[in-house]
Amino acid sequence: MPRLASRTALFGLSAIIVAASAAAMAWAMPDRAPVKRPQRIVSLNLCADQYLLELADRDQIAGLTRNADDPEMSAAAAKAAGLNIMGTSAEQLLVLDPDLIIGIPAKRGSMMAAVAQRDYTVLDLKSAASYADIVAQIREVAAAVGHVGRGEALIARMDRDLAALPRAKSAGVAAYYQRRGYMTGTGTLIDDVMTRTGLTNLAARLDKPALSQLSLEEMVAARPDYLIVESATDRVTDQGTEMLHHPALKDIPRLSIPQAWTVCGSPAYVQAARGLAEQIAAHRR
Repeated sequence: MPRLASRTALFGLSAIIVAASAAAMAWAMPDRAPVKRPQRIVSLNLCADQYLLELADRDQIAGLTRNADDPEMSAAAAKAAGLNIMGTSAEQLLVLDPDLIIGIPAKRGSMMAAVAQRDYTVLDLKSAASYADIVAQIREVAAAVGHVGRGEALIARMDRDLAALPRAKSAGVAAYYQRRGYMTGTGTLIDDVMTRTGLTNLAARLDKPALSQLSLEEMVAARPDYLIVESATDRVTDQGTEMLHHPALKDIPRLSIPQAWTVCGSPAYVQAARGLAEQIAAHRR
């Protein structure tokens, strides 16, 4: 049995070589220290609040913005209950001494001056103008707070929910009409939601910019199939909302969604798309 012995010896020698190589690599490339999750995370804008509330552990969140628990502004307001709601004082930020700051405030006042004074780790988030932007930001925030798997699970749920929405190939022309006659144009988050639900933005038809004003007369003449309005304007509270209830607009069907679903890029994009899709389907029955 000399041939068998030779093969056995060869196998043993190979095993020794492999083990030695592995040991050498382990010596040359020592184990990396595990990445430490930040434990004092502060949000400096409303959009960052909502990502944090979805992706971070509650005990990681040291501070949220003053609108974080306002249901008219934040779709995640209920989740902010019991957490530290900050004002605009720079001293608050310095006392918290965060190990991660997410989002930069729109108004760069004393808060940003405080950030510049210290060597804080900062993840800035640009305004999301599409679902693709939201997905990218979820991944950025999930990685920054140390919960990558949680971010991927959230994206998977959102993808599944969006895929299940009813969608007409051509649902009609709609105008996102706001207080004082402001209309939202293309290249915006609400425009992306409209496209997803089969709507054509009237602003595109009229070649209007991202934000423009359209008089009552112009809106009536344009004859959109729908007006999309913020649910907060369903009743008259001031002159701005009174315009939206003018008799000249009474024959244009309305689709109503909360401002909190579209004011920021956030997981509430799914709620906005579902709300529009269901209302469109109801009108078409």
